[in-house]
Amino acid sequence: MPEQIVVTTAAGTGRDATALMAELGLTAEGGTEPTAALPPERLREVALALKERGFMLMDTVGVDYGAYPERRPARFAVLHNVYHPEDHRRLFLRVWLDDGQPLDSLYPVWRAANYLEREVYDLLGVEFVDHPDLRKILTPDDLEGHPLRKDFPIGESPTMFREGRFIDPAAFRAGLSGQNAGLTGWRGELRRGQGEDRVPPVMPEGGPK
Repeated sequence: MPEQIVVTTAAGTGRDATALMAELGLTAEGGTEPTAALPPERLREVALALKERGFMLMDTVGVDYGAYPERRPARFAVLHNVYHPEDHRRLFLRVWLDDGQPLDSLYPVWRAANYLEREVYDLLGVEFVDHPDLRKILTPDDLEGHPLRKDFPIGESPTMFREGRFIDPAAFRAGLSGQNAGLTGWRGELRRGQGEDRVPPVMPEGGPK
């Protein structure tokens, strides 16, 4: 007996996928959108069955849950959004992947997967097996790494203002998170608890420069 595929579906949305799930032997659970969590080895099989029933691939996205507060089955998830153009049923196929784990391409099923999977490969580094042209699509060829990974280093430069005040990116983020009260390199306002009180600067004669 094949491994059971668990599907979550929204009730009362006008896009009832109950009959489809029964047809494919899928089990429904309550959720916001119809979503099938598949093991990687079942993805292409289910995709072929959906195509035979008239479904189209609309979108493919990848998500890095590396910094997510709740535990997930794996760090990455790839979601394929499939849609039936006549009866408007929609189903999300979600596959959980560990870092470096490849996934079968859906290009042999839907040609629309070509650029969609290239984008996920470029931004998250997920490799798709049997993709005909798996290469970057959005970032420069000499860019190292994948920008949508949570551990991708973000390059930043201090912002300088005309009056001499500047914002240091690291200090600014620390201030927003409450780790540090000082957001700017120049104290141009009253801040208590940081030494002596400072009087806000007087407006220059003739208004701001």
